[in-house]
Amino acid sequence: MIEGRSDEELRHLLDTIQNCVVEAFGVPETDRYQIVHEHKPGRMVFLDTGLGFSRSDRMISIQFFTSPRTHVEKKKVYRLLSENLEKECGLDPNDLLISVFTNREEDWSFAQGEAQYVTGRLP
Repeated sequence: MIEGRSDEELRHLLDTIQNCVVEAFGVPETDRYQIVHEHKPGRMVFLDTGLGFSRSDRMISIQFFTSPRTHVEKKKVYRLLSENLEKECGLDPNDLLISVFTNREEDWSFAQGEAQYVTGRLP
């Protein structure tokens, strides 16, 4: 996102995003790993891919790294994010870009050099 939001605004955005992920993907509330990258104005260019909408300087890009999810789950998280970020944070739905990067169970180690999904410590 472009820099300029207050700490309170950032926390509200992150909390709202997490609530959507929990609801759409059915993950525990403590399955939360979020990083915020803020950029100076002019350092982000996000056009419309020919779809005819415009974006403001409040635009955000959300990228998920996740285990495989169904099309239904992905569509649900997209819808929830659009609706809830608008309702809770005042974010125009045109100012939201979402992308999902899928990986497999062996691609995660949460600590201690162990692949917890592979070893069975996580379902």
